[in-house]
Amino acid sequence: MDAQLRALVSDILSLSMSTIAAVTGHAFAAGFILAIAHDYVVMRRDKVFLYMSELDIGLVIPEWFVKMVNAKIGWPAARRAVVMRATKVTAEMRREMEVVDVVVEGEKGTVEAAVKVAEELLKKGWNWEVYGENRKVFF
Repeated sequence: MDAQLRALVSDILSLSMSTIAAVTGHAFAAGFILAIAHDYVVMRRDKVFLYMSELDIGLVIPEWFVKMVNAKIGWPAARRAVVMRATKVTAEMRREMEVVDVVVEGEKGTVEAAVKVAEELLKKGWNWEVYGENRKVFF
């Protein structure tokens, strides 16, 4: 599964467009990595959390997972909380953890907000080829 997930994340990061994860339910371990592989994370406020469960279940986190966490979570204390304390990141923690970009109510609201983010990005009129190349260098 590790190789397949890594290939999927690589494919997401290689796209010549912005990507948005609409997190409508819990995202554990691989789901966490899949969510943060996107440029923007839109998360449902109620009953949802992001969680690197490996420490709690006794698995060693692959090095590339840690590289993704390091690239996507800017604050060192937040990275430690996610990887070394298995903190369950809730919507309310978004500002302190800097993992989630938008928090909204309910499943439908999450999907609608993700679409709205995409529409706002399209209005920018960016050259998506350039965006994709910048993304490859950035991550």
